[in-house]
Amino acid sequence: MFLGAAAGVGKTYAMLEEARDLKAQGMDVVIGYVELHGRKETEKLLQGFEIIPRRQVEYRGTVQEEMDTAAVLARQPQLVLVDELAHTNPPGLDHTKRYEDIEEILAAGIDVYSTVNVQHLESLNDRVYELTKTRVRETFPDRILDLADNVVLIDLPPEELRERIRQGKVYRQDKIYQALNNFFKTSNLLVLRELALRETADAVESSASQRHHKDSDEVSEEEPLSANSFVLICVLQNPREARIIRRGWRIARRLNAPVEVVTVWTDDNRKASQEEAIAPLRLLTRSLKMPFIELSGDPVELLVNEARTKRATLVVIGESSRPTLRERLFGGFTDKVLRQLRGIDVYIVSLTA
Repeated sequence: MFLGAAAGVGKTYAMLEEARDLKAQGMDVVIGYVELHGRKETEKLLQGFEIIPRRQVEYRGTVQEEMDTAAVLARQPQLVLVDELAHTNPPGLDHTKRYEDIEEILAAGIDVYSTVNVQHLESLNDRVYELTKTRVRETFPDRILDLADNVVLIDLPPEELRERIRQGKVYRQDKIYQALNNFFKTSNLLVLRELALRETADAVESSASQRHHKDSDEVSEEEPLSANSFVLICVLQNPREARIIRRGWRIARRLNAPVEVVTVWTDDNRKASQEEAIAPLRLLTRSLKMPFIELSGDPVELLVNEARTKRATLVVIGESSRPTLRERLFGGFTDKVLRQLRGIDVYIVSLTA
């Protein structure tokens, strides 16, 4: 996986250079999909590669070119290059997202090189918005990054990237001013670069840990930390609480701890509108490979009981928002849960951003 802080740092170029070396060594390498963005330096690197013809898909009156996954599977190369992992496919293809195409290719025993920017990581979606004030719409689950045998960080200092943009090497002339004064501001690039560095370090550490366990006949009593930790993520039936799920997942990942998401239905809130509202939370939880537990009854009592039963060491919950007069006097939902969770650490996630 070739990971970058933003578009234009050179991920596709680096992927193609690496692939050329492997091809020169005799590996059977083909191009499944590479996006050139009009960059001539990148286009030159395509010479000598077998390119799988793209699939033509009609969508909203135009014809789009997409990767032909079936053709890649039929060709059965040793390695296929697939650019822009977080891309959303148009209707009519077998999969909604390109990363799902990649999963199918991997399942067939074909190795994949791919590229992606750090802001597309699902669990970082809220964090990226907080830091850049830009909501990234195309995301992919972190488990896809975990599948990578190697994560290669393509690092470029912010000012060098901004200079590339000024020179027209990243965007067309009519897009340069907007890019430099919005998403590609130096302040944004600095925080995205830091996020990319952290994700790469985490991936390397995780990969090394997995190899250690595979190579070891015995596991130290001190590891994994999951033997003593359990993270319980508590959510209400509100799409905004996706923020809590993402934050809780990242905490559990860093702790190497098992984790589950739980919500409690009451007679009052089991309505069609609430069922519709919770659907995105179920999907997000599933994409992050976590159990989604749904209980019925008193929310405070059942959440506290679930925490005690699972011996949770950390509960992740959202802050109480806009309390009513009664809640000011007697405490809101989060306050009541806190009072009964003595002995268990609690992480409260702000929902105001």
